[in-house]
Amino acid sequence: MVSKTEETQLNRLENQVDNGGGGAWEYLCLVRKLKVRRSEKVLKYGLSILNDLKKRSSLGSEEWTLYEQVAIAAMDCQSLDVAKDCIRLLRKAFPESKRVGRLEAMLLEAKGSWAEAEKAYSSFLEENPLDQVIHKRRVAMAKAQGNISGAIEWLNKYLEIFMADHDAWRELAEIYVSLQMYKQAVFCYEELILSQPTVPLHHLAYADVLYTLGGLENLQTAKKYYASVIDLTGGKNTRALFGINLCTSAIGQLAKGRNKEDKESLELQSLAATALEKDYKQRAPEKLSLLTTALKSLKVSS
Repeated sequence: MVSKTEETQLNRLENQVDNGGGGAWEYLCLVRKLKVRRSEKVLKYGLSILNDLKKRSSLGSEEWTLYEQVAIAAMDCQSLDVAKDCIRLLRKAFPESKRVGRLEAMLLEAKGSWAEAEKAYSSFLEENPLDQVIHKRRVAMAKAQGNISGAIEWLNKYLEIFMADHDAWRELAEIYVSLQMYKQAVFCYEELILSQPTVPLHHLAYADVLYTLGGLENLQTAKKYYASVIDLTGGKNTRALFGINLCTSAIGQLAKGRNKEDKESLELQSLAATALEKDYKQRAPEKLSLLTTALKSLKVSS
């Protein structure tokens, strides 16, 4: 995930290049370092260097890195002729390269030649079953074809091998949520929380799914994780504050008669409501009355 500082740096360089101030190569290097996809800009800036003999020659061996970067950006932008030319030059320079072979398979994929691309990917995995890039391409190809069940299957197979890939767990969880397969999504978010316990977004997504599932036990757990988001963010997550109120209200309806639990719920809800009102007064005072009305509808009957 790109930090605000890194995002600012990228935008500054982008503006600098667009205004004729130079820095295209620095921008392209930063994009690679941060592993972000800004394909239109990469294609534009990359070609401006590759089409200038003096600039291209000054790169030395990095010239081939740029050809690869531009080829991938060109495929993203459906500039397939540009991608084909870049890959052709790379193949000429590195005739036995598996890395170039992956680019050729990606070009087949970009053309919509799914069967040929799958055949190429299968061949690569036979030679190297631990090739992460190829496993991920299979997932991406399934999604591109609208084959969501296939994407789930490939992601699960991938995670059997690369269990520490947080991005893959998050992607699988989001697919499950989109299909309303909430119990499966819960498992994914539990894995993420175990491996990255201090990331608030994992706790928040987990709580959201548990709240959606409903039931007293799930609601109680969701409330705890909304509370952990508040702790991790210093009380500055509006969604988690709303979550506390929603869970507390729902628990109050399901657990009536349990006086101690009702009292604790009311106290927690009151604290969250107060924090929300303070936040709205500072950032959206014109909507404070709407918030007050919404909170009143969530009051727990004692």
